[in-house]
Amino acid sequence: ASDVYRGQQKGYTTAVFHGNVGSFWNRDHVYKNLGYQYFFDRSYFSKDDKMLGYGILDKQLLRESASELEHLQQPFYAKFLTVTNHTPYYTDDQNFPFPKLNTGNSIVDDYVRTAHYLDQSLEQFFHYLQTTSLYNHSIFVIYGDHFGISDANNKDLCKAFNRDPKTWTNYDNAQLQRVPLMFYMPGYTQGKIMHEYGGEIDVLPTLYHLLGVDDKNYIHFGTDLLSPQYKQVVPFRNGDFVTPQFSYLGGEIYNNQGKKLDQVPADLKAEVTKDNDWVKKSLSLSDKLNQENLLRFYKPQGFKEVQPKDYNYDVAFEKNKVLEVEKQKNAQSTSLFSQNGNQTTVQNYPTTP
Repeated sequence: ASDVYRGQQKGYTTAVFHGNVGSFWNRDHVYKNLGYQYFFDRSYFSKDDKMLGYGILDKQLLRESASELEHLQQPFYAKFLTVTNHTPYYTDDQNFPFPKLNTGNSIVDDYVRTAHYLDQSLEQFFHYLQTTSLYNHSIFVIYGDHFGISDANNKDLCKAFNRDPKTWTNYDNAQLQRVPLMFYMPGYTQGKIMHEYGGEIDVLPTLYHLLGVDDKNYIHFGTDLLSPQYKQVVPFRNGDFVTPQFSYLGGEIYNNQGKKLDQVPADLKAEVTKDNDWVKKSLSLSDKLNQENLLRFYKPQGFKEVQPKDYNYDVAFEKNKVLEVEKQKNAQSTSLFSQNGNQTTVQNYPTTP
């Protein structure tokens, strides 16, 4: 919803690109209620595209999205949901020449192939963007939305790590909840790898920081990861939590070398109690917001209530709408296509499979 609010304030076009059918996870209704202007789902892309798992292959999704992306009015907020690197990791030798592991479990073995494929997909996408003016006028946020391999596959995952399954603990399971998070700004030269503990709830306030947006008047539970005052306590939905000093998992305390502590010093016990209270309060507030629909009372200045009936994601209607807006604006159109002298840029997309 924050994407839409910022869009209303600053004139951003909002769009989502996804290689699965629009009804999956009820997205075609959810996005209307969130106020996304455009939702390009499986129906927008070539019927010849190969479906594997939860949608068309990522290279096809990103490549074919370019023809829609170049017609969006700038500035825009565009979200891409890639699915090839998603369990159960279906692969074939034609599209995934990267070697697989040999644990005997296809989910574990093919994970590395799909991860390599996604890397190649993003590489091609960035090569295309670098040939356009979009590249230097964008900030890119890349992240994984959840774990890669579930606990049910631990026995075979241990083979890949050369681990004894008997030594696998809740600490190892917690570590597998980590996902990548990257902010990339072309031209910025002070980038670095950071090791702060954070959750996906912290992505939005961190992005606001990088965009120079003052978010003091916005409601959100996360915290700017770049803030010196950031509290590095990451709650899990079941009440467990991790910190840079220790992990509290299933009622047990682990140090961050993975050793379970049978004897807990008094000062550490006090710290765990304090953090546990904070986690319980945070989860309780989150539950209250969602279960009691408290956002219905949130009416920030300048926000226009979203009317789902105003949005139509039908293929023909949406394609015409994008082009119609471009045509109506004429010389004032800010789309990449218009800025490029009404010439497409799609031919710049790498054609390698």
